[in-house]
Amino acid sequence: MHGGTQYGFIINVDTQGSGTTPDPDRPALRERIYRVVEDALAKADIADARLAQEDRGDGILAVVEPHRPGSIVGEWTEYLHQNLRQVNRELDRPLRLRAGLGVGPFTPDGHGFSGAAVDLACRIGNCEEAKAVLAAVPDAPLLVAVTDRLHQDVVRHGGRWIEPAHYRQYRVRLKEGEQQAWFTVPGLGAPPPAAGRDGALPAPADPGPAEARRRDDSAGFHFGNVTASDSAQVLQGQFGDITFDHRRGGTGSGGRS
Repeated sequence: MHGGTQYGFIINVDTQGSGTTPDPDRPALRERIYRVVEDALAKADIADARLAQEDRGDGILAVVEPHRPGSIVGEWTEYLHQNLRQVNRELDRPLRLRAGLGVGPFTPDGHGFSGAAVDLACRIGNCEEAKAVLAAVPDAPLLVAVTDRLHQDVVRHGGRWIEPAHYRQYRVRLKEGEQQAWFTVPGLGAPPPAAGRDGALPAPADPGPAEARRRDDSAGFHFGNVTASDSAQVLQGQFGDITFDHRRGGTGSGGRS
């Protein structure tokens, strides 16, 4: 597809831990990825709305017409989650995916398509923080990461199979600098913080003590207590005690991460 700048909904799917897959097993891995993603697009009735698509070896990058974003954030992600649950019943090594979702302009050319919105959707789904959060919940087959803009425009308003309280905001470190992204783990609710590559937690943005308590209670992320001071916020609950130190910009954990 050729033409000038267009506007679309961007989907980037990556496989968790694909680097450890032996070469003889990679064709079957790719077949499963395409099967679960394509079937979810068909069930959400957006298979024919694709404007462009690229193969990424252990993933897929696609742009879909932007007129039904709720169908992607809600229906497509839920169908993808259920497809993964089904296919993993037959596997000794489960297929686990990270989906980065965004919206914005893109420019197609003879080799594919490009744009800052495309880069952002790819990077939030493939960042170290997203990998770490999914690694912290080994029974979950899917993590969905959405851009801050998509969260503000679509997720926070809710809709069919969209649960705003199941998203948690994180500060993620990308090539462009620190960005805000929102993660959800279907079937879990709001995902737990988890240790990244350098041991630091991908901390949520600080919403203030009262708002933090409201979000954690409504999201089903069962913290028993939230305490705050001028320097730090301590979250205590099922995933251990996690401290966000705002003065240092760092974090620490007294429990499982």
